[in-house]
Amino acid sequence: MFRGKKYQDAAKQIEKNTQYDAAEGFGLICKTASAKFDETVELHVKLGVDSRHADQQVRGAIVLPNGTGKNVRVLVFAKGDKAEAAKAAGADYVGEMDLVEKIQKENWFDFDVVVATPDMMGVVGRLGKVLGPKGLMPSPKSGTVTPDAAKAVQEAKAGKVEYRLDKTNIIHCPIGKVSFGAEKLGENFNTLLDAIVKAKPASSKGQYIKSCVVASTMGPGIRINPSKVLNASSAE
Repeated sequence: MFRGKKYQDAAKQIEKNTQYDAAEGFGLICKTASAKFDETVELHVKLGVDSRHADQQVRGAIVLPNGTGKNVRVLVFAKGDKAEAAKAAGADYVGEMDLVEKIQKENWFDFDVVVATPDMMGVVGRLGKVLGPKGLMPSPKSGTVTPDAAKAVQEAKAGKVEYRLDKTNIIHCPIGKVSFGAEKLGENFNTLLDAIVKAKPASSKGQYIKSCVVASTMGPGIRINPSKVLNASSAE
């Protein structure tokens, strides 16, 4: 695969087969980021589970201590007082059937998170085929189907991220922007990885975290030593 000069220059500063500790790894990400925009930093964790089995699914949500650096647009399906509370909490869009029809008829997706109160799921269920593939379908597991829509809006705006296993048993999740600096990225990383470790299925056997790689939008992947992180989280 052809890579640009900036990518190649950054890759030269990273030892491919080395597993860095978190502080050093994020220091390298900040040092080698060369794009003209503030790059997003993503964490990719390969797990020793089999996502084909229902009892080995790994999924959840966590509020990152330093947020994601992204302006999150939140859509809420609610009515009455709960709709008003969601608006007051900062929801970008609040509605009922009007929003369902807008999504269905106009193929409208100008939002990043969908929250719904339980009584609205009969209506929201009609959107399963369009919201599901985009990872936008509200779910009790991720805290986006809740009677307290206002709290869910506040958490989404504060930097709540949802993590879930894909078909290749890898979790991909944003943990901030390069401008955060190594320390804040490290704090977000530790919080997310700790949540993933705590979500380990009881049926999981052998090594749970196979590998950890972090990368900025335009940069090369940097391997983080998972054992150091695991030791830190088990010592807490």
